[in-house]
Amino acid sequence: MINRARLVAEFLEMVRISSPSKREGRMAKRLAATLEEMGVSVEEDDAGRKVGGETGNLLARFPGTVPGAPPLLLCAHMDTVVPCETVTPRMSGDVVKTDGTTVLGGDDKAGIAAILEALRVLRDDAIPHGPIDVLFTICEEYGLLGAKHFDVGRLRARSGLVLDVDGVSELVTRGPAANKLDVVVHGLEAHAGVCPEQGISAIKVASEAIAAMRLGRLDAETTANLGLIEGGLATNIVPNRVRVRGETRSLSLEKLEAQSQHMRECFEHAAARHRATVAGREHTARVEARITRDYERLEVRDEAPIVRLMTRAAANLGKPFATRATGGGSDANVFGGRGLEIANLACGMREIHTVNEWVDVKDIVTTAELLVEAVRLNAG
Repeated sequence: MINRARLVAEFLEMVRISSPSKREGRMAKRLAATLEEMGVSVEEDDAGRKVGGETGNLLARFPGTVPGAPPLLLCAHMDTVVPCETVTPRMSGDVVKTDGTTVLGGDDKAGIAAILEALRVLRDDAIPHGPIDVLFTICEEYGLLGAKHFDVGRLRARSGLVLDVDGVSELVTRGPAANKLDVVVHGLEAHAGVCPEQGISAIKVASEAIAAMRLGRLDAETTANLGLIEGGLATNIVPNRVRVRGETRSLSLEKLEAQSQHMRECFEHAAARHRATVAGREHTARVEARITRDYERLEVRDEAPIVRLMTRAAANLGKPFATRATGGGSDANVFGGRGLEIANLACGMREIHTVNEWVDVKDIVTTAELLVEAVRLNAG
């Protein structure tokens, strides 16, 4: 049986631990101690060193109590977005918020709290279960870097759950693939007051490209965004270089590639329109565009065993349950792309990535109950 008071106390304790991406050291130390108190050893990989962070991913392997039962993976991430220093949680009834100056960190400490409580209930109530791999990752909010640097060959489980999405009693089985766009626009520098006609403004080229670009919500499956622009040397110099970085995501790989190509062509067409002649030599703006896959699409069939398992668990508990798609990426995208059958279980977080973030404790309790029942059924 879920111990609500214990779960709430642990959640409130964890959200007070500042753990921005690459600075999850305190959180990792706390979780390692907790897992070791449950009687398992904890392994830390070298992902932290690779990304320049304080700690790596944490992996704990719980032995099963039912011979031959298949292993199951339970995963959540340790980092939070900023601002996350000096989080002051405030509880009103079942709802936990902050004082409005920081995020709460329910993304993803609600998921962590549900996993830890489920593990305790399995132990305390002697519920039969198969082997459980528990993975707490780093730098999810910084580009899924912890998952990308984790060796899935270290897992016993080939299926499981990531707990990292808003809502409750829902399983995200479809998520977008994403491409990164990194463009450098090259212009030609000139004195902005003396001879601006001898320059080519990289900023102007980039602005024309952006103005022609389809951005934001493109359709039900596809989004695009430009998030970073940097360039120029001084206000009195025609800028000769601008770097623009962005992304596009889609549940459809065809739409993803079409939008990526559209974004590239907007820059190329804008550059082709800009020329300047200096000392008899013609100069043309040019573009270096690099498009790379950030993560793969998450696509789990409705008839997949992990979906059937969670549907049965919810039915046994009398809980409503649904599968759905999301426009966000998670560690599940990375692990799914590496051959695991994995879906993303909602764990109660709301209005994430804002200082208005909140969590209803009842939703974390429900999530922990679903985990316990799913693990029990998985052993059958």
